[in-house]
Amino acid sequence: MRPTPIVAGLALATALASQASFADTTTLRIAHVWPGGSLIDKELFQAWASSVEEASDGRLEVEVYPGQTLTKSDKTYESTASGIADIGASAQGYTAGRFPLTQVVELPGVSSSAAQGACILQSLYDQGQLDDEYADTHPLFLFTTGPGYLHTQERTIRTPDDLAGLRLRRPTPLVGDMFERLDAQAVGMPAPDVFTAMQRGVVDGLSFNWEAMKTFRLNELADHHTEIPLYDLSLFATMSQRSYEALSPDLQRIIDDHSGAEWAQRAAAVYDELIRQGRQEAEAAGDEILVIDNALDDPEWGPVLQESIDRYLEEVGGNARGIYDEAMQLKEKCPAS
Repeated sequence: MRPTPIVAGLALATALASQASFADTTTLRIAHVWPGGSLIDKELFQAWASSVEEASDGRLEVEVYPGQTLTKSDKTYESTASGIADIGASAQGYTAGRFPLTQVVELPGVSSSAAQGACILQSLYDQGQLDDEYADTHPLFLFTTGPGYLHTQERTIRTPDDLAGLRLRRPTPLVGDMFERLDAQAVGMPAPDVFTAMQRGVVDGLSFNWEAMKTFRLNELADHHTEIPLYDLSLFATMSQRSYEALSPDLQRIIDDHSGAEWAQRAAAVYDELIRQGRQEAEAAGDEILVIDNALDDPEWGPVLQESIDRYLEEVGGNARGIYDEAMQLKEKCPAS
């Protein structure tokens, strides 16, 4: 039996509508460095993807590629700028020399938590102070890991002099320089390799935040901890400018609604929860935890940290000192939790 003109017309209309709907769907690919299934992956990037899809009524589909599966950590920013990934998230420090003004927030004592660090960094960007460093992409939100401390085996580091002779994994070149000035041996290695290195006695300790101590199981080995804020680590989530400009204005607004301070703080909340868990793990194990309050004013640690700050600002030059001063003013306005 041949279909009537009305039935045929309805079938054709349905097919065309289906094709139009398919054509209107845009797929965005997120590349990030955190392991798949980790809290950062699930509660930040998977949550961001789901929220964007829902807000766009399915016109935006977001595929998440965790654990460097789409691009390596040190290529994430470049891959996003070139459009290999539509959105990339990693640490600024993995692209050496690319973000010297951003990395002012990594200096000792600038922030005391991930929430505070994210507030400071995102505020600096929103003020336009960091625009030139991200001119080839469309930043979504910027955040930090929270401060990194000292963690060792067998003995507690109480003063800078206690570092002499130790082999310590350095988290950043700035901290490595400080270790060397204090007669310690600064050892460079990827974070996942530190557990085996400490287990085999290749290093005596390291500088990490509490999140990393939990994530990389280092609380199983280090039993002495000195909470002296040696550094923070800045992080980005940014979008290919080409991918952003290809979206219709209403879809661009959805991306804009999933950017800025709110999502910077959502990222920071995940980190601060992991930091809480990491410290609690060490406490439960009965580890010794020494807290250095007001580190920049401490008579022994203060001069050492200040020298690191001054060396960095002098090396970067330009407006680095002004950005540092603004960051320290923002610290007074940005809550630590």
